[in-house]
Amino acid sequence: MREEKTNVMRLLEQKKVPYTPHQYAHSEGEAVDGATVAGLIGKDPAAVFKTLVTRGAAKANYVFVIPVLAELDLKKAAKAVGEKSIEMIPVKELTPLTGYVRGGCSPLGMKRRLRTVLDSSARAQAAIVVSAGKIGYQVELSPQDLAGLAEADFAPVTRDAAL
Repeated sequence: MREEKTNVMRLLEQKKVPYTPHQYAHSEGEAVDGATVAGLIGKDPAAVFKTLVTRGAAKANYVFVIPVLAELDLKKAAKAVGEKSIEMIPVKELTPLTGYVRGGCSPLGMKRRLRTVLDSSARAQAAIVVSAGKIGYQVELSPQDLAGLAEADFAPVTRDAAL
């Protein structure tokens, strides 16, 4: 596969943030689920994170970055950002709002800066993998570097695993 740089990679280089790029094969325009991405790049799914874009009751948008196998707990997410409730935005609104397509949404380099929350489980990882802003491209970096660049907070925002 030919090495290509995304805007996220260029941003990381401009800010002198160390990262490791990862690429995976995919059909053109086809989003791949996070567990599959983890397998394709040879990473533990606990260290591979997805980017979810939401809207609060007050109509503000928020970004939550959570492990690919986890589910966003809407109550915990709302509490983390001080909203009464949170819902996922419709897919058709994703690109106009963020500049990214479904399956290639990165917490970095969005059209507009949105308040971002990383699931607190990210702190337990030496490095996490997030989308590099294009389907087929991922970047691996420290959760602290990601939080710093995205001006993100850490909070427990995923559903507890069934016991």
